[in-house]
Amino acid sequence: MATDTETDVFEEHRPVLMGVAYRMLGRVADAEDVVQEAWLRWSGADRSEVREPRAYLVRVTTRLAIDRLRQVKARGETYVGPWLPEPYVTDFGDTVPDTAEQAVLADSVSLAVLVVMESLSPLERAVFVLREAFGYPYADIAAMLDRGEPAVRQLAGRARRHVEERRPRFEVDPVRRRDLTERFLAAAGGGDLEGLMSLLAPDVRLVGDSGGKSKAPLRVLESADHVGRFLVGIAERGVPDITWRFLELNGGPAVLVLSGGKPDSVFQLDILDGRIQSVYVIRNPDKLRALPAA
Repeated sequence: MATDTETDVFEEHRPVLMGVAYRMLGRVADAEDVVQEAWLRWSGADRSEVREPRAYLVRVTTRLAIDRLRQVKARGETYVGPWLPEPYVTDFGDTVPDTAEQAVLADSVSLAVLVVMESLSPLERAVFVLREAFGYPYADIAAMLDRGEPAVRQLAGRARRHVEERRPRFEVDPVRRRDLTERFLAAAGGGDLEGLMSLLAPDVRLVGDSGGKSKAPLRVLESADHVGRFLVGIAERGVPDITWRFLELNGGPAVLVLSGGKPDSVFQLDILDGRIQSVYVIRNPDKLRALPAA
């Protein structure tokens, strides 16, 4: 049975473990399951052999996440319409005071990057997360994964090239994103097509994730005209008893839309050069349950 001290040690590292597991899996519930399993391993471990608790816990969590990811890929699950990661509440302000490190963490947990990482192999994803998001040396990653350091460097290089080639460019500055999100809300909510078009990049994309369980586009919408008219159409139809509020999700400002006090959808924007490049709309109710409604 774990002692209070051992529990305190685990709780101290829980945010990092959750960060690793979520970036590996893109699903909050799966990440929480992995962290809980890591706790069981920790509580039953011979801690006289554990020299560095953080390294031990990150290694266990990473390996469990790899196993979970392999199981998901082996099942070959099909998904109705575009897939987006489950929204993840983030707040780096208190735990990560360094603004440069905050920017790295925010980028690595962004919806755009997580979507690209879905196409990596489980090992590539693990190496990418540990190296790019958390800055672990190659030698440490090799030890965690029981791989040689040259092999880990190869995996890291391949994963980095893959992500860089496919990731869209966007700004992570939270103030700029918040400002443009507020203007977007005013224009879209008011059915102001002209105002909305002035905010959208010509080649803007709207990605809607419903999982077939609510209304959302079953394909990615492209171009300012298509995206603008779709959003104005939503405003004209309206949402019953609508309220909304800002949250920090996946490293940036997002809008949680509530209908009758219950989560209805999440909107988040990627911006570049003062224009909206991507609009992400998450309406799958299974992915909204964990979000705080108040």
